Amino acid sequence: MQRATEQPRVLMISPVRNEAAHIGRVVAAVHAQELKPARWIVIDDGSGDDTLAQLRELERKVPFLTVLQAPAGGLAADSPDRLARAVEVRNFNFALAEAQWDAADHPDYRYTHVMKLDGDVELPREYLRVLLERFAENASLGLAGGVLVEPTASGMRKIRIPHYHVHGALKCYTRACFEAIGGIQERLGWDTIDETYARMRGYSTHSFADLVSVHHRPLASADGALRGHARHGECAYIAHYGPVWVTLRSLKVARRSPLGVSGIAFLWGYARAALRRTEQVADPEYRMFTRRELRRRLLRRGPVGAQ
Repeated sequence: MQRATEQPRVLMISPVRNEAAHIGRVVAAVHAQELKPARWIVIDDGSGDDTLAQLRELERKVPFLTVLQAPAGGLAADSPDRLARAVEVRNFNFALAEAQWDAADHPDYRYTHVMKLDGDVELPREYLRVLLERFAENASLGLAGGVLVEPTASGMRKIRIPHYHVHGALKCYTRACFEAIGGIQERLGWDTIDETYARMRGYSTHSFADLVSVHHRPLASADGALRGHARHGECAYIAHYGPVWVTLRSLKVARRSPLGVSGIAFLWGYARAALRRTEQVADPEYRMFTRRELRRRLLRRGPVGAQ
């Protein structure tokens, strides 16, 4: 838990690639925060547009901004499915090490929170201030964030998520919670696995509906909506979600664009992962906890540890 007399110091990390259309607004929004991050690392992974050039220019204007380039080698920048290969999470962890997150005894590196922010999410001015106030008010809150709206042909649309789930695009963890869950895993489904582990470790997780940020690129659209829905189905398998829950979930997914086919893609992703025997979370405690939470959700009791 955060020390009572300790002032919040947020380490923000943004893995980005080809965000030239949005990165200027995103940086301006963070720079205008009423409570600014202690440090913000933006790590570019081989952008093919002028994202990096824009960031280098902005770095000179924003004192807490550091721009890094992802290390060469390893996962190729032109991977056909970068999210499935957890490229951005690897880059997040690379930046975390560069920030010397583990050197907590040194005052320059004593961050109280770590936040992941995507390069296409524009925060409102009060975002960090209000979010950190919520953490201070509730010592059990370990992982939190706001909600997102995204552009559609008919205007902005709110992305509906359960109150206990936090968008992977703007997750914020207390140091104690982040360390208790062992950080974030470099695998597909990391943004479900992390919050399940948080609740397992006694922390609550919550998305605050009054903290609304703009997601400039529609959800799961970076490499195709249907591929995104199938990937989410695979995530459900990896995280030990059962067939009954997945079937019910597919009916909700089917309402998204493209109508009907989205639900089929979600089911296909789950079934394909099962047929391929995709590696699931191996921890038996995690599996038991997840199944218990799913039973509670089906009975409309909500997950353990959710607010």
